[in-house]
Amino acid sequence: MLVEAAERLRLHLDDATLDRFAHYRALLLDWNERAGLTTVTEPTEVERRHFAESLALLAALRDAGLLVEARPARLVDLGPGGGFPSVPMALAEPAIALTLVESQARRAAFLESLVRELGIEGARIVHARAEEAGHDPGLRGRADLVVARALAPMRVLVEYALPLLREGGVLAAQKGSRALEELEDARGAIEALSGESLDPLPMPLPSDAPPQKVLLVRLTGEVDARYPRRPGMPSKRPL
Repeated sequence: MLVEAAERLRLHLDDATLDRFAHYRALLLDWNERAGLTTVTEPTEVERRHFAESLALLAALRDAGLLVEARPARLVDLGPGGGFPSVPMALAEPAIALTLVESQARRAAFLESLVRELGIEGARIVHARAEEAGHDPGLRGRADLVVARALAPMRVLVEYALPLLREGGVLAAQKGSRALEELEDARGAIEALSGESLDPLPMPLPSDAPPQKVLLVRLTGEVDARYPRRPGMPSKRPL
């Protein structure tokens, strides 16, 4: 299933990379009961829902020129849980320099084991809340891309993500049927965080899959030092 999905997305996965995906699936299922990583446990569904959808995001960002094949890019994944979408993206595109920000200790431990077992060089696991990561001098203002899947509504996610971006960097958020509504709700937050919304991208998914969009927000200036607010405030009182 994964090979066919990659071919449809015009991504080449060699035998060594496919072996790494197989090892990834085994590790995910082995750790799942301990770390609560996913409700999707049937192997083909893991490939479809987690691996192929993550690769679809990579393909969408390449088509939009936001990621260029073999060109280094600093990518932060907020709340990746089982490593989605960024770890499959990094397996298919080794030029991605990966930072995974995960607040739950068991999931962070899984991610540490995962990147070590898969040999993803230079990957960094940060066990912290997104609000804390946004004030870390080693992370703030450095990312080319921030990605997130099912972490928070867009108006909250903007406050988490934009402080991590360099000027000109982009937040890319996968969203489902309420994507455009979420984007409209986030306009005030985007303005407050010195961002601008770009045209959403369609996710290149199979015709029988529920449609998704990639919402894009580019950082156009400096983020006020008060953002993100203290842990819990962005979700409790969204901008």
